[in-house]
Amino acid sequence: MRVNRRTNAMVAGAVIAGLTLAACGGDSDDGGDGGGGGSAAEVEVFTWWAAGSEKAGLDALVNVFEEQHPETKFVNGAVAGGAGSAAKDLLQSRLQANDPPDTFQAHAGMELLDYINAGQLQDVSLLYDAFELRDAFPADLIERLTHDGKIYSIPSNIHRANVVWANPAVLEANDIDPDKTYADLDEWFADLDTLQEAGVTPLSVATAWTQVHLLETILLSSLGADAYTGLWEGTTDWNGPEVTEALENFEQAMSYTNSDRDGLDWPEATQMVIDGNAAFNVMGDWAVAAFEEQGKVLGTDFTAFPVPGTDGVFDFLADSFTLPEGAPHPDGARNWLETVGSLEGQTAFNKAKGSIPARVDADPAEFSAYQQTAIESFGQDTIVSSLAHGAAAPVAVLNAISDATSKFTAGASDVATFQSELAAAAATS
Repeated sequence: MRVNRRTNAMVAGAVIAGLTLAACGGDSDDGGDGGGGGSAAEVEVFTWWAAGSEKAGLDALVNVFEEQHPETKFVNGAVAGGAGSAAKDLLQSRLQANDPPDTFQAHAGMELLDYINAGQLQDVSLLYDAFELRDAFPADLIERLTHDGKIYSIPSNIHRANVVWANPAVLEANDIDPDKTYADLDEWFADLDTLQEAGVTPLSVATAWTQVHLLETILLSSLGADAYTGLWEGTTDWNGPEVTEALENFEQAMSYTNSDRDGLDWPEATQMVIDGNAAFNVMGDWAVAAFEEQGKVLGTDFTAFPVPGTDGVFDFLADSFTLPEGAPHPDGARNWLETVGSLEGQTAFNKAKGSIPARVDADPAEFSAYQQTAIESFGQDTIVSSLAHGAAAPVAVLNAISDATSKFTAGASDVATFQSELAAAAATS
């Protein structure tokens, strides 16, 4: 790929120069040629990857970036806290103050809609041509990234949200087959009942966003892929009886969870499974890095499988990078975007982070046993978009759903009220 990138440099340079001239706020000190002048001298990369496997992935990506673009200084703008909420709050303040970073991390999909509608992002469609990404990314992924014929970000990875992580030793100690395949939620709930009666925490969960994450997977399991997608496309009635049943399933799932959940974040909830203090945890596949960092082996020390009732469905989300209007170093940002989309960059990043490349030409043999299963599933399963991670619904809808979920899981509303509040939240889009 490095040879291909070099041979395509003249075409890419022409496209990038055109984008620079067309940008409303992207002043360039070097004429947009991507050389060592002011516009490409540095790049501030704004993320919430400040710790753990996320920082390890970012560091790996930076190493590739510095090899590919030694003329551009990387400036780490990572902001820790709240699974990205602290970073998003600061980013919004900066954008409103016309002080954007050169590029920022965001979840691909509907999360970007507010930025797009506010005129805060540049269309990077031409970079897809310059960097030959239309052939490198699956067509259905590009379709999910496209809004009104334009593309506003380049994904660095693909994550799967609908994954259950389990501790086999805890299951065996309670006479539950650790290799058991669950056909649906009812079968799973029966084993959760057994664990609860034995005094074991059946299902670990953490703060509000992880509860929304659990909610979306229960909705997906209960409704099926088409009806779940219909929630976001307006073809499934939020007030219908199928949704009522799904929310009752969610209520039951929450009844199996740890009482200290609101004081934890996802790493602590996952650690409960690693330490044997809980049997199961529903979390995206970034959790695999937490197991592997502690020397745990898939199939021996932990198992992973789709949330019961969602086998054959891949609940999709992706981290991606943007080109903001008014970025002070737009050519530095484009250099970063080139590395983000490159085979070398995606391989290094995802090997460290636990996700899988968005590119179809990555070699599965370079990745862990779990990642190989995820690559296979993404290539053949039905793809749906994650609610909790920005792919399915705009930020305002997600925020309203999160508020309703927090109220419900705190015991401040019943299923009927919860359902009506979710319907009202979805109507805000």
